[in-house]
Amino acid sequence: MKNVKIFALSDSIGETSEQVSKAVLEQFDEIDYDIKLYPHVKTRKQIDDIIEDAKKENAVIVFTLVVVELRDYLIVKSKTHNVTSVDLITPLLTPLIEHIGLKPKREPGLLHKFDENYFRKMDAIEFAVKYDDGKDTRGITLADVVLIGISRTSKTPLCMYLANKNIKAANIPLVPEVDPPEELMKANAGKIVGLFADPEYLNRIRKERLKVLGLRDNASYASLDRIIKELEYADRYIKKLGCKKIDITNKSIEETASIIINWHNDIAKKERE
Repeated sequence: MKNVKIFALSDSIGETSEQVSKAVLEQFDEIDYDIKLYPHVKTRKQIDDIIEDAKKENAVIVFTLVVVELRDYLIVKSKTHNVTSVDLITPLLTPLIEHIGLKPKREPGLLHKFDENYFRKMDAIEFAVKYDDGKDTRGITLADVVLIGISRTSKTPLCMYLANKNIKAANIPLVPEVDPPEELMKANAGKIVGLFADPEYLNRIRKERLKVLGLRDNASYASLDRIIKELEYADRYIKKLGCKKIDITNKSIEETASIIINWHNDIAKKERE
């Protein structure tokens, strides 16, 4: 097992350097990696210290520096000390400057300013928490998107992901023994999404969930017969609503969310026309 060390350096919070590094490192088998974050780098002294540590630990520096002076200083210092460094900003910024014909602001942290978009995102996250798992059915009326489905169809993580895209999402569990809230039948089917999955896929997930909780995996909750019964009930109800239906089997949260976002945007566009 090969160990790889990454120093994610930025003049902002460093999220871009960290996430891009993770995405690339996941492409390699048989490696163990460690990513150390260095946010808010503003001085040459900070860069000197980071390069010294990187040399000692044989680390690769992955950086996003928009201030030209600091970027150039880091590049020169890295070469001098034989430390590998990767600039994530310049390869995209330079051709954009040529294409657009405008000068960039070169101001760190613009992506994370407390602007109107930031507060909309916070509102959406608070909404997702408040109206999670049918705790308050008033969320059905107030939501941009309502997710319905049986247990372990990724309703909650999808709501949180959508919230980070400024979409207010509520979710309602479907259980054969419990009547769904009346608000669902009254709501616009155009904002409701029914989630389902392959029974054996859900069977594996539910068994893992019981293990995490320290329970035996032969409980009726995880039985294939029970899951099929729940799915059949949910399918009948989803057809009754006439809403969109998505199979989440083997899909990542990001992939399913992308389908929902594109669908939501199409609906919103049609409503504006």
